[in-house]
Amino acid sequence: MNGPDVTVVVAVYNTMPYLTACLDSLVGQSIGRDRLEVVAVDDGSTDGSGAELDRYAERYPGTVRVLHQANSGGPAAPSNLALDHARGRYVFFIGSDDHLGPEALERLVDAADRWDSDVVLGRMVGTNKRYVHQAVYATTRERLDLFDSDLPWSLSNTKLFRRDLIERHGLRFRTDMRMGSDQPFTLEACVRAKKVSVLGDYEFYYAVKRDNAQNITYASRFEERLRCAEELVGFVAGLIEPGPRRDAVLVRHFTWEVAKLLRAEFLALAPDVQRHVHDRIRKLAEAYLTDGVTARMAPEERLRVAVARDGDLDALCTIIGQQSDRSLPEVVVDGDRWYADHVGFRDPAFGYPDDWYDVTERAAAILAKLTATGLAWGRDAAGARALVVTARSRRAELAELSAEALRVSVGDLTGVTSAESSGSGTVVRTDFAVDRLLAVVAGTGERRIVRAEVSALGGTGSAPLRTDRPVAAPRLVARRGVRWHLVTPTTNHKGQVIVAITPVTPGRFLARLRRIWPSGGK
Repeated sequence: MNGPDVTVVVAVYNTMPYLTACLDSLVGQSIGRDRLEVVAVDDGSTDGSGAELDRYAERYPGTVRVLHQANSGGPAAPSNLALDHARGRYVFFIGSDDHLGPEALERLVDAADRWDSDVVLGRMVGTNKRYVHQAVYATTRERLDLFDSDLPWSLSNTKLFRRDLIERHGLRFRTDMRMGSDQPFTLEACVRAKKVSVLGDYEFYYAVKRDNAQNITYASRFEERLRCAEELVGFVAGLIEPGPRRDAVLVRHFTWEVAKLLRAEFLALAPDVQRHVHDRIRKLAEAYLTDGVTARMAPEERLRVAVARDGDLDALCTIIGQQSDRSLPEVVVDGDRWYADHVGFRDPAFGYPDDWYDVTERAAAILAKLTATGLAWGRDAAGARALVVTARSRRAELAELSAEALRVSVGDLTGVTSAESSGSGTVVRTDFAVDRLLAVVAGTGERRIVRAEVSALGGTGSAPLRTDRPVAAPRLVARRGVRWHLVTPTTNHKGQVIVAITPVTPGRFLARLRRIWPSGGK
């Protein structure tokens, strides 16, 4: 009897109730259970996952096989054990908290057979706000070049692999890595493969972020993430010779695994831990952060990692703090270019080019970040009752823009705005005529955010008005036609300025009277 076309490997540790949805998606695959086997390894689960696996094995004896072992501390060992028992021509790996689209395996196997591919990717999407990098799935391609595509950004093992490729090269998962153990496996498979393909025309794989965020990626500690970054960079360096091909892969690891360690959470570490982490990242960057890697990195991540390599701990903490600060960055304006005045800018000790700090494309967005200072009722230039919103900006350049370049809006209504220089900054005033506010609001009432929009230096940016202290204006009862509305200018829990407009219905009116005059009062 011929073996199955595909073996699905499932490493399981405490993933109920997600495991049930995973298994249902497997036994219901359109490829048919006669062409499929599921090899699931229970890695010492304590939540009933093992019993759930046994239930499916009893119900589908020719399709589902279950192995039990003591907990190993990660998905590598159970995945390796499952590989030792796999019989399919192809192997597919799935997280036991994830699930597949109904036609996933049939489409993947058909593509691998048609194109003679060793590795096939199927579009993977996130659920419950789980992030999945999408660029590699933009189009269906018979041949995908590891070194000239977005494949390095999608190195999870959730793909179809030809089992002969795995066994011929002795590919197994790193049992010394609690997290990230699938990336060396996947990377080497893609390096050794004669052809890698991608299918982007179907949602093959649904990656689930658990409600308790206990996916290993989300629950891992800082030290584990640091060691994972070191192991991954070292593995790439040992697998691929120095040069553009290695750089094309390392840019992912320095951007994703390394630079993500150098964010606001780094500043919360104890000073001795900061020094230890900085020393390890500096050594990694000194060895492998080449000009070819930095040229491909996004500006903020590139600068953090470069400063970790070239600066002391104080400089590293400063650049992390500067990038983490959500307020307006200090900038240097040079002609028609804007530069963030961050660590290393025009500092001979670092020697970084100006374009590493160029934020000209963000200038409009920077200018649009206004701090609201007041909400009040007044009169506009025509003498009509108006909501007056005042705000300030540290940027004196804002006052130099044309009237059309600065707009402040409530929903679809753009107010009448003026901007004046004030010291080293700008004061902005916007009037919203009450009758116009009511005209653009639906009859059921709405809460609308006040936003500023700026057009400058060839770009457009917008941002909600925020406050550094609570601001509000008294509620106003206003009429439009025969209907009355309650207008409430205030701030929400995010510190954003909002205008809430609520129709005054008979029911609301009577409810308000009851609050004013309690039952039994006269």
